[in-house]
Amino acid sequence: MHTRRVEYRGFHREDGLWDIEGEMLDTKPHGMLIEGEREWAPNEPIHHMHIRVTLNDAFIVQAIEVAMDAFPHNPCPQAQAPMQRLVGESLGRGWRKTIERHLGGVEGCTHLRELLFNLATAAFQTRSASFAMPPDGRPPMHLGQCLAWDFNGPVVEKVYPMFFRWQPPAKT
Repeated sequence: MHTRRVEYRGFHREDGLWDIEGEMLDTKPHGMLIEGEREWAPNEPIHHMHIRVTLNDAFIVQAIEVAMDAFPHNPCPQAQAPMQRLVGESLGRGWRKTIERHLGGVEGCTHLRELLFNLATAAFQTRSASFAMPPDGRPPMHLGQCLAWDFNGPVVEKVYPMFFRWQPPAKT
C-alpha cells in the first residue's frame, strides 16, 4: 500500500569537510487523492525530499541544503528555511533534542526531521575516525550506546579491552 525509500550517502570533500546527504521518497502503487489538494497517479512521488548537511571534523554543522522535489501540500516548502537554525549545532549526543528544539511541531516538517534524526548515524559511519580512541583517554563515543558495544560485553572486551567493564567517573 505504501513504499518509503530512505537513503544516506557520505562524502569527504577536498576542503576537509564532510557532506552527508539524506533522501526520502514516498510512493503508493495506486492512485491517491487528497481532498482539496490534488490527485497522484500510481507510483508518483508524494514526498521526495533531500538534505545535505556539511560538517567539520568535530561534527559541527557548517551548512545545510534542502530540496523538496515532491510534497503533498502547498505550504510544505516553507519548512525549508528554518532548517538553517541547525548551522552551528553538533551532531553529537542530544542531536534529536536539538532538532526538536529548532524544528519541532509547526516550526518544521515531520519528514525532514525524520531524515535528520538518522543523518547523524550516517555521518558517524562515514567518518572512520569516529571509531578511533580519543587522545584524552576517554572511550570512543560509540561505546555504551548499543547492545553490541556494551562496556560489559564481548565485543568491547575483544576490540577495546582497556574499556571492558569501564564505568564513567562519578559526577560531582
